[in-house]
Amino acid sequence: MSAAESFASARSIGHDAWIGAARMSFAEGKEIYAQDEDADLIYRVIRGAVRTSHLLADGRRQIGDFYYEGEVFGLELSSAHRFSAEALTSCEIAMIRRTSPASGRDVQVDRLMWAAAGSELARAQSHMLLLGRTTAAEKVARFLLDVQARCSGDAAILPMSRQDMADYLGLTIETVSRMLSRFQSEGLIRFAGARRFNVVRPTSLAASAAF
Repeated sequence: MSAAESFASARSIGHDAWIGAARMSFAEGKEIYAQDEDADLIYRVIRGAVRTSHLLADGRRQIGDFYYEGEVFGLELSSAHRFSAEALTSCEIAMIRRTSPASGRDVQVDRLMWAAAGSELARAQSHMLLLGRTTAAEKVARFLLDVQARCSGDAAILPMSRQDMADYLGLTIETVSRMLSRFQSEGLIRFAGARRFNVVRPTSLAASAAF
């Protein structure tokens, strides 16, 4: 199962757990939770996009992942968040507690946590493979195909900055910009503004990703 397919599965498994969940709105750039904050909630993107990141001791920032509508984030094995989460766009976020006050653990929440853990593992493995690819073209092409698979509608959305993409892929911002321009000039993708794109030639883009 691909990472995108695993996320799709996590959207449906444990769906009932989100019925009546508390919701909050966050403006672009606002923090949803902080690094080292208590991890007693699980979150789901209802609208918008979210970025998780970790601040290293030397001040550098490590991107954890990006989350789109319908995707679950914030699940931790420990009692505290290793990453912070910020709204990449204006967001609406649903939140449920990891434990039920009455019975300790709710069955639906248990199912949701297992599904979310599976999708997080798939994403982590996918990211490791992505970082292990030998060329910048392979990394950027694979990233674009992954984003397209996770977006609904005709156009895929890149809510993150080029710097975010570069940090996530282990590249420089200049290299990311150069690869995007190259794919567009070759007719593999087409941008509608700075953040929306269509994959025009998916087979050719997949070849660039070394599938």
